[in-house]
Amino acid sequence: MPTLLITGASRGLGLELARQYAHDGWRVIGTVREAPAGRKVVKLGAESLTLDVTDAAQLKQLAARLKGVPIDVLFCNAGISGKRGTALGNFDFAEWERVLRVNLLGAAAVIEALVDNVAASERRIVAVMSSRLASIAESSGMTIPYSTSKAALNLLAKALAANLASRGIIVVALSPGWVKTDMGGQSAPLTPERSVHGLRQVIARLRAEDSGKFLSYDGSILPW
Repeated sequence: MPTLLITGASRGLGLELARQYAHDGWRVIGTVREAPAGRKVVKLGAESLTLDVTDAAQLKQLAARLKGVPIDVLFCNAGISGKRGTALGNFDFAEWERVLRVNLLGAAAVIEALVDNVAASERRIVAVMSSRLASIAESSGMTIPYSTSKAALNLLAKALAANLASRGIIVVALSPGWVKTDMGGQSAPLTPERSVHGLRQVIARLRAEDSGKFLSYDGSILPW
């Protein structure tokens, strides 16, 4: 039975990823910030663990608890959007730092804590949840704190793809598209079900030569 560990599994895309993988017979380990939120994960037939990705002590405990457990797909999904409408002249730097801590440093810390688990698995895949807003080539100047955190996350994925190639680990940055979630809003054209179905197809088709790519849920390559 292959194993998925996904951070930020209590709602939205994280919860839908947990649901679809569990339905297909995977062992799913979903992390949530607050223990009560894990009830939704457990109802799916998955396991729930409490984790704040910015808490070093909790990360250490997670690594110890999962020592020796192969993780076929490690999906760093936990993220926050930060305040809307932030622009030059009214930057909230404390908030910007918070977004970076969760979206970038949190993902890096999770990967560092669990990379040996991934290396011990059969599939050896690390995916980070990016966004089309991370694309420098397509930047419209909107949502600067969020976009910069995801652009930096993309670079992390690209760098780790090179660093982990010798261990046979594939690392990719994935964009889910514009999805109807708390973060994406109700005007978004995609449902979580459709987006996640696409993401899973992309993950299932990954090969060594795909490591270091920035991919959309529909399989297309996105510009950095």
